[in-house]
Amino acid sequence: MSYKIRTYGDPVLKSQAAKVADVDGKVIRLVEDMFETLIDSGNGIALAAPQIGVQKQVVVWDFGEDPLAIINPEIVESDGEWVFDEGCLSIPGLYIEMLRPQQVLVRGVSLDGEVIEIEADELEARMFQHEIDHLNGVLMFDRLEGDQRKAALAEYRRIEEHSAAERDDEARGGIMRRLRLS
Repeated sequence: MSYKIRTYGDPVLKSQAAKVADVDGKVIRLVEDMFETLIDSGNGIALAAPQIGVQKQVVVWDFGEDPLAIINPEIVESDGEWVFDEGCLSIPGLYIEMLRPQQVLVRGVSLDGEVIEIEADELEARMFQHEIDHLNGVLMFDRLEGDQRKAALAEYRRIEEHSAAERDDEARGGIMRRLRLS
């Protein structure tokens, strides 16, 4: 089952997700649904459960090899610095240059219920940091300060207004086509 991805302004995105006590059938089904939602998004590489309105500490990702999932992930070590344009399925259309650690060591639980550790760098490390932020109710905007935050919020509002105007134009066009066909 594919879910609608929650977007900026939805209060679920600002809430702390609960730890998963047991990796049971419900969690496995959630992971399957999250993969389907990620695929349906068309351009995402990862998804945290709060982005579909589920307040559980579950993350899925797909870099084109084997799609993977981790339960209750946490960053236990980080090192270096890396600046990269970061995007988010919950803040569509906006990419923000952000500084984050270049390497991380992530600990969590696999779908088999085993404790796992993943060493990640660059894009994969950024993905873990970004998705773990979602589990903690933190969005990209929350990582920005001052003028950078104001500029990012203004650009996002501009993108949203443009998208709304395009949807309105499409809706009017659809009505006009139906009227001509009647």
